[in-house]
Amino acid sequence: MTRYDIKRELKQYYAPKNTDWALVDVPAQQFIAIDGCGDPNTSADYARAVESLYAVAYTIKFTSKTALGRDFVVGPLEGLWWSDRPEVFTTRAKDAWQWRMLISQPDWITGDLIDEAKQAALTKKNLPTIAEIRRETLQEGTSAQLLHVGPYDDEGPVLARLHREFLAANELRMSGHHHEIYLSDHRRTEPAKLRTILRQPVRSADE
Repeated sequence: MTRYDIKRELKQYYAPKNTDWALVDVPAQQFIAIDGCGDPNTSADYARAVESLYAVAYTIKFTSKTALGRDFVVGPLEGLWWSDRPEVFTTRAKDAWQWRMLISQPDWITGDLIDEAKQAALTKKNLPTIAEIRRETLQEGTSAQLLHVGPYDDEGPVLARLHREFLAANELRMSGHHHEIYLSDHRRTEPAKLRTILRQPVRSADE
């Protein structure tokens, strides 16, 4: 059985090599998602949300393999981040951050299968936040994207360059939430070697 791996199938979007901003055209994708707010480093809600998301993601994988005969690699954790004050990202004022954590799902995974997986995960784990997980479709389209290597808190100058230089130079403006894809496990990777895809949907400044 060949396992579907989003990092291989959508290599341009999950394995980029450019470390400076470049434009890509991101296809529509479906995810499982959960929302929250606050500092991801200290928020208990964030930790519970991520644990719940993975519990459902692995249950979906198991169900797909056993019931449908279609196996896949669970995708990396992803996050959408936003605030009423965009400067909180360059200043790293994390208590003001709102987030939506996501894990991508193959296109054959249905809403019914996701609901079944949530119920199955709830019976195995005492995680009430599983009930908050939902199916989500993203249609980001044209986006600025790069591979950031290093600590998460070193992203500030990279984002400032996007906001102050790249967008103006290309006559663009932001059109969606800041998106991050975590290719490294921060629990097992030293900060200097963390690999994170940074993505920002954009549109023409005239639109």
